[in-house]
Amino acid sequence: MIRVPKHILADIRSHGERTFPNECCGIIFGTIDETGIDGITSIKTAAELRPIENEFDDGEKYHRFLITEEQMLGAELYARKKGLEIVGIYHSHPNCASVPSEYDRSHAVPVYSFLITSIQNAKSVDVQNWTLVWDEVQDKNVFKAEELEEI
Repeated sequence: MIRVPKHILADIRSHGERTFPNECCGIIFGTIDETGIDGITSIKTAAELRPIENEFDDGEKYHRFLITEEQMLGAELYARKKGLEIVGIYHSHPNCASVPSEYDRSHAVPVYSFLITSIQNAKSVDVQNWTLVWDEVQDKNVFKAEELEEI
């Protein structure tokens, strides 16, 4: 589960609308409570976000995003300085549902929350949250819907 303040969700939606028809992307910083209600599931709380310049090739930005290793390293260093953690990644799906693609799955990292906003004709229509989990039947990581609580 991830708890996200209303203003951060508004910023994610706005970022997606501004970059339409291309995908936007960014990093979500916050805290992790390793002991959720069930004693196993972690609860993440978003504190701030960093919009990232989509570094994918210009002709592909409409359906792909890229956060470079350098951008991630900078985010890790920033989080360390602020006493925060990277709790998630966000991006937009222009004129597409807020459901992860196979590309998203193959480039995702377990533990993070993945917030996707669907941008339809330059307007954010929703935000959904996903997390990567191991599926023994499929013998690979798959996305599973993860609770998103607006605070």
